[in-house]
Amino acid sequence: MPTSVVPRLAALVASASLLLVYPCPQVRAEVSPGEQITKANSDKIEGLVSPGVKWCVDNGMDMDIAKTEPIPIPADYKAATEKYSAQVKLNANNTLDNWVAGKPFPIIDPNDPQAAQKIMYDFERTHYFTETLDLHLTDADTGNLYIDANGNRHYNVERHFVPDWLRVLRFQGRIKNEPKPDILPNNDQVFQKGGLYPLIEPFDLKGVGGVSFRYLDQTKQDDTWLYLPFVRRVRRMSSAQRSDALFGQDIDVDSFGGYAGQIPWFTWKFLGEKPLLMSLHGQRLPPRPCSKDGGMTFCEPWELRPAVYIVEGKPKASGYAYSKRIIYLDKESNIIGYSDLFDQGGQLWKTVMISFRVDKKPNPKVDYSYDEQRMFAYAYSVIDTQLMHGTRVAIPGIAFQNEAGWYLDLGMDAPTSVREDWFSIAGLIQAGR
Repeated sequence: MPTSVVPRLAALVASASLLLVYPCPQVRAEVSPGEQITKANSDKIEGLVSPGVKWCVDNGMDMDIAKTEPIPIPADYKAATEKYSAQVKLNANNTLDNWVAGKPFPIIDPNDPQAAQKIMYDFERTHYFTETLDLHLTDADTGNLYIDANGNRHYNVERHFVPDWLRVLRFQGRIKNEPKPDILPNNDQVFQKGGLYPLIEPFDLKGVGGVSFRYLDQTKQDDTWLYLPFVRRVRRMSSAQRSDALFGQDIDVDSFGGYAGQIPWFTWKFLGEKPLLMSLHGQRLPPRPCSKDGGMTFCEPWELRPAVYIVEGKPKASGYAYSKRIIYLDKESNIIGYSDLFDQGGQLWKTVMISFRVDKKPNPKVDYSYDEQRMFAYAYSVIDTQLMHGTRVAIPGIAFQNEAGWYLDLGMDAPTSVREDWFSIAGLIQAGR
């Protein structure tokens, strides 16, 4: 068989498999703007969402179907894509080469055997932020879903979490503020540094937090450290441990933002492209907890996106909690709307859902705004479908409705900015005392 035929046959097989798992006959006729999808009529979204999202609807999460709207892409990100994308390549080991800024692969051939990896790199080198991401005062509830004798569902909150800050500092791909496109010197040879600390609530975990380094060498494992003040020790997490849910909630580090792991850690497969529902143009802030599942999820607007990439990732690390992730990315924006996570037996285990707003303001109640419309995640849920357990996160927190929440790409002189040493073990320990 000619070698040129092999990639096309592989793509046809993947597409055929996708149709068997995710049937989509006449999908555009199934739902319309203004309609509400509930447990009673959830058959209408069969094939229009992932199995995990469908499970949530069948257990009390209602969907308000909204009109499909375009996604704005920042002008400077478009300019960087036009300037640099032609030189970007994927090496044989699926690491990125010659990337400077912008979207690495603006055009992806579905027959390309590296299509899945390119989609994931487009997601990682996102327009959502290109320099700094600072997220302040979210709150999260975690608890179990209980079904009473009458079939009514109740969400019993077990713990409430409030982290002070989540921050990411990018050292490459910077296009808005100096220094750009790189921070030099880069003594640690990192692509980015991130941190989530300190926890303010619950009381017994006060001061807990973590920092993480992602290196320019994409084959090098992330360094991730967790500080536990109650035992006065810092614990280094392995790549496999990044898939572990911590402190009784359902979220793992690699599921932040839809997927936060290294691209080369997984074996990726492109499963196809099709119209699917996503929650990308929300209006309510804070998000509205669903009443029919007791508030375990958020009931927000969903729209039929004309093209969504579906990508499968299987971990290479032994001991990783999940056998695979099925990730759903909006083609226009390369934003992950949701993903399904599977146990070692191949059964659905968890689903991750994110709702977004599009606006110039991260919160209509705050004073500052951006020059262009941007995307802001405002509701995040991780649902364990096997244990009937869930963690919901409001951004900003429901208790902090006058907080902006998101501070994106504001520059190193912004009042919310921090020095690089914030992303250090010393800074982590100091804040946790």
